[in-house]
Amino acid sequence: MAVPYPTPLYPVYAELRDMSLSDYPQLQTYLSELDDWQREHWQWGKQFLEYIGRNKSEHTFIRFRNEIERFLLWSFLIKQTPIDSYKKSDVLDYADFCWRPPVRWIETSNNDRFSFDSGFFISNKQWCPFKLQAPKSHKIKEIDKKTYRPSQQTLISTFTAVTSFYNYLMGEELCPGNPAQIAKKDCKHFITESQVKEPKRLTEQQWQYVLDTAVKMADDNPLYERNLFIIASLKVLFLRISELSERDAWSPEMGHFWQDSSRNWWLRVYGKGRKIRDVTVPSDYLKFLKRYRTSRNLPALPISDEKSVMIEKIRGQGGMTSRHLRRLVQDTFDHAYQQMSQSVGAGEARKLKEATTHWLRHTGASMEIERGRALKDLSEDLGHASMATTDTVYVQTENKKRAESGKSRKVNHDN
Repeated sequence: MAVPYPTPLYPVYAELRDMSLSDYPQLQTYLSELDDWQREHWQWGKQFLEYIGRNKSEHTFIRFRNEIERFLLWSFLIKQTPIDSYKKSDVLDYADFCWRPPVRWIETSNNDRFSFDSGFFISNKQWCPFKLQAPKSHKIKEIDKKTYRPSQQTLISTFTAVTSFYNYLMGEELCPGNPAQIAKKDCKHFITESQVKEPKRLTEQQWQYVLDTAVKMADDNPLYERNLFIIASLKVLFLRISELSERDAWSPEMGHFWQDSSRNWWLRVYGKGRKIRDVTVPSDYLKFLKRYRTSRNLPALPISDEKSVMIEKIRGQGGMTSRHLRRLVQDTFDHAYQQMSQSVGAGEARKLKEATTHWLRHTGASMEIERGRALKDLSEDLGHASMATTDTVYVQTENKKRAESGKSRKVNHDN
């Protein structure tokens, strides 16, 4: 029996919030052909995602939307059983499905769920629930979809979302229990890890190439001043990409830079967990802030309560989304890779092909540890809940003690 093709179920939060099914003709037709319990489950998913959209970040909404949409499509098309009747074994069946999904449920490029045409949102037939990320060195046609396997982090995200969905449904008295919560410990696809992990970061040399490349790009073309400002902010101020982006609950403004009575500069950030923190701004960073503001015909330094957007769009008004910011950082990484490959070889530059925006936060924090900055101060700048988190991610005190004690082992005990 052929596996049915999936169809997108939910748009982005801004559209979901005011969604009218009459604006989504294909989705409306699809839902009309489902059983009553399936249409009810679709409503459950919509209500849960509206709750997530109201209370979490845009990034969190997208992650949960992807997972819940995938889970419901599996329940509709594959399991064909209401989720409020699931036991642990059913959730483990879903985990098996996610471990090796059918080829027709996998895409190798980003496809929007819906396109807007003549006043309607049209379902994209090319969209698929699973994404096989191609290595940057590969062409799409070289990718074999049968090689798809989710990472451990992806599996964790799957269980986190489905568990949260069931918790929400239990709170609304729509489900009697949470089978996902008890299924996770018995999932055979999880690997218990006790390995030493180092943060994904750039070396000092790689970071210098990124910075030098960004400076040269900005010197040659003022449009790239924005790229330079973004990468400097992510690395030096330890920011997450979402903390520079335009969001429903927060719009980063130049007025969020402020100076205290001792003339110390700070940046007010709306961070993870809807927490606002103030990050210390080093003097050396101010030259990048000044040149970016000057390129926008603004005074060299921000003034109190200044409403200018932090990072402006080239076209249109307002700030930039995380997706657009990532593209600018990736463009800089690609240029830096070319420069470093030509100068010192592709091997030394390889990490620049793998790097993401979050590597800049890790790079900045790791370099601060190496220069001996107090862990408490760094932890507060990073927005960590405790110093223990900072130690676990960046310092790894216990692992370093273990490595030091292990150095004295001998091959020949007679020596």
